[in-house]
Amino acid sequence: MDSPIQNLHYAIGELAYCMAKIDGKVQKEEREKFHEIVVSELEDDYDFNISDIVFHIMEKDKTDSVSSYNWAINEIKMNSHYLSPELKGKFISVMEKIANAYPPVTMEEKDILKKFKKDIAPINGDPVFYLKTVR
Repeated sequence: MDSPIQNLHYAIGELAYCMAKIDGKVQKEEREKFHEIVVSELEDDYDFNISDIVFHIMEKDKTDSVSSYNWAINEIKMNSHYLSPELKGKFISVMEKIANAYPPVTMEEKDILKKFKKDIAPINGDPVFYLKTVR
């Protein structure tokens, strides 16, 4: 069973991949860039491998964008007590970097980024949970 922190990372990975594929199939170089961005932004002192999560997401690549987005936001909400302000900031940064990875940024990418920022804004973790868990 995955931890709430793993679930949050899986959700942002799903959202980032949704962003990457919104303008069509994700090509090999895009997959490599996607992986690089997510790992560099989220690799921390966790007891799990972000790369494994990212590759798992890329391999399943069958879900439509709307379903992927809705699942991931729901997952973030369900595990929100572990969403620290720092992690929330990293998640926004991942989404922005994925959107800007291959110019031009399309209207669909801008829309997803705007929707994500709006949807995640009111979600705040419980400092007692995430400080105790992460430290």
